[in-house]
Amino acid sequence: MDESDKLKAVVLLSGGLDSSTALYLAQRQGFECHCLIFEYSQRHRREIKSAVKVAKKAKCRFKIIKIKLPWSSSSLTDNRKDIPENPQIKKRYSTPLKTFQLPSTYVPGRNTIFISYALSYAESINAKTIFIGANAVDFSGYPDCRPKYYRAWKKLLKALGAGVEIRVPLIGQTKEQIIKLGTKLKVPYKYTWSCYKGGRWPCGVCDSCKFRAKGFREAGRKDPAAL
Repeated sequence: MDESDKLKAVVLLSGGLDSSTALYLAQRQGFECHCLIFEYSQRHRREIKSAVKVAKKAKCRFKIIKIKLPWSSSSLTDNRKDIPENPQIKKRYSTPLKTFQLPSTYVPGRNTIFISYALSYAESINAKTIFIGANAVDFSGYPDCRPKYYRAWKKLLKALGAGVEIRVPLIGQTKEQIIKLGTKLKVPYKYTWSCYKGGRWPCGVCDSCKFRAKGFREAGRKDPAAL
């Protein structure tokens, strides 16, 4: 397919396992991908560097969007708070939110803000699809990573009549399944970053690090980014 004939897609790229896999999957499906990378004062800014590496490796255009969330009390945006080290949820995305205590790493409204930017960008460049690597199986239980949330977004996009759709191809997959898929797609996992703590090296004990390690272990593969 000629480059000029490809359909455009906006990909929300954090630099982690899921979003990087979603990017390579979108490319495999024939999309010309335009990546949005967000800097929102997250303590793990190291992921931005990883996202840029992945985008460049995939030979995709990318933009780094800087936003401020001064009201956020999340431990991801407040260095005075500790990052939790005991995942509460693994494979129970159907757990009712009213009975589930959200971890302190939840950033209120984050994905809603990101998708809103992606929608604006998509309409501006005539892209008809938004890809996000949201996952609701091996995850921390965030409400904006659950299927119900994305079903609502699809209804909103339809109501807007802009002709833009949102795809969450990894929503029901385990980290094991995602890693196996990404390996087939030749995702450069050695460049990806998952740790929430934002140090020079992955901490190995936060939710994201543990889910990542679990995924590679169950997939029978060595994490190329591991020490």
